[in-house]
Amino acid sequence: MSDYFGQADYAIRMDWGPEGARRCAADVNIIVDVLSFSTSVTVAAERGMTVYPCRWKDARAAEFAAEHDATLAVGRLEAGTAPGAHGVSLSPAGLLTATRVPRIVLPSPNGSTISAVLAEHGAGVVAGCVRNATAVGRWAAQQVDVGRSVSVIAAGERWCGDGSLRPALEDHLGAGAILSALVTPRHIGVCSPEALAAAGLFAGVQEYLGSLMADCVGGRELTAMGFAEDATVAADLDASAVVPTLTDGAFSSLRVV
Repeated sequence: MSDYFGQADYAIRMDWGPEGARRCAADVNIIVDVLSFSTSVTVAAERGMTVYPCRWKDARAAEFAAEHDATLAVGRLEAGTAPGAHGVSLSPAGLLTATRVPRIVLPSPNGSTISAVLAEHGAGVVAGCVRNATAVGRWAAQQVDVGRSVSVIAAGERWCGDGSLRPALEDHLGAGAILSALVTPRHIGVCSPEALAAAGLFAGVQEYLGSLMADCVGGRELTAMGFAEDATVAADLDASAVVPTLTDGAFSSLRVV
């Protein structure tokens, strides 16, 4: 029986969250957590930093950072006051101007968790977002052309009440931006409907990308917190040409397209 939930009939796949990542795991898995994990990873990689993803935001994150001689990225509101943080926070806009450090630990219950789950099973993991969409998409197309499968995973968010998955527009747009660059006419036959539809979503609304990023639930939440610039940085299509790849537990820009 075909694994239709895993989209195994297709070389190019798209799904949501940790379970979607597990079901659709491919040779290459692109994690899309636009506000803000994968955007922050991309910004850090642009600046030559190595990023250790961490699924915890408690004392274990500090211990993990100490083990890797890395700077722990703090919460947005703590960036200016946390001792030893060097301004390194979860904010993509903050990372653009923070003191450059060689290694950072980036806590994230969504993007980091999905990255860790896939890496533990030996799958290749890449961080993708709107900022590096074309670079990641074109690199992924090269992987498909040599016979590898590619899965684009929109991380989504969590509902506060029961912790269930909340699909997030910013992640759907990020996945669609990457897939728009990945899927060429020669790839249509190996692209799942889910992946093709995400690419179509992005193509249909690309001209409104900035306002959609600012006005979606995630963007409005950041604005209310005083971090509207994070949504602006996240919506900067193709500002970066880095392809952050997870190797030995850390993301670094091993490939520049």
